[in-house]
Amino acid sequence: MKELIAFDLDGTLAESKQPLGEEMGEALADLLTVAHVAVISGGDWPQFDKQVASRLPARADLSRLWLMPTTGTKLYTRQQGAWTPVYAELFDEAQKQKIFAAFDQALEATGFVPEETWGERIEDRGSQITFSALGQQAPIHAKEGWDPDFAKRRIIQADLRERLPGLSINMGGATSIDITREGVDKAYGLKKLRDASGIALDAMMFIGDAIFPGGNDYPAKELGLDTVRVRDPEETLSVIAAIVACQK
Repeated sequence: MKELIAFDLDGTLAESKQPLGEEMGEALADLLTVAHVAVISGGDWPQFDKQVASRLPARADLSRLWLMPTTGTKLYTRQQGAWTPVYAELFDEAQKQKIFAAFDQALEATGFVPEETWGERIEDRGSQITFSALGQQAPIHAKEGWDPDFAKRRIIQADLRERLPGLSINMGGATSIDITREGVDKAYGLKKLRDASGIALDAMMFIGDAIFPGGNDYPAKELGLDTVRVRDPEETLSVIAAIVACQK
């Protein structure tokens, strides 16, 4: 029996930057009847609100839901009928400018400049800087075809690690690279969740699509949590159904 099931968001619970499907919302509501649920991902709170918080059915027990934007450097819980920040850990301005410059240098050095982009490619999320290769508003079909095997981003990631020693640089979503402070990854966020919830790490399970070396879900495995790697939201639905059946 697990007390808390934690999930990645994009590629795991929903398609990249898309709202939860109705079936997924109902599945999470079922899961909340038998366990606490956490969602930890690179997006900022507005994206979480659009994708998750506003998409759950009325029957969902939101008091057991923990939402962790920007790789867990922020935590929101439901308090007195509203989503309320518990903490937020932010970059200072000098750190941000150094990261912005490193992105520009890395893209020029590696040559991965797409012919077409949709919206801004670098987003300041306060506690995390996120690079989206095709832009923040890129359509799903373009994102899925750009780097399906993570090969391009591994090269950019390696270059950035040379330019930004002391920062955490991980791949996520379909085209993204997330940069956080040193030691800040999903393992860091899950330990913060342990402290905030009082739920031990060995009572947690993590489910994600990027549980491989260099993937931004892999730190959960390195932390020692039981993990399940999924291909897509459809497989996640099957995993949730199995967990609910086992824990009833």
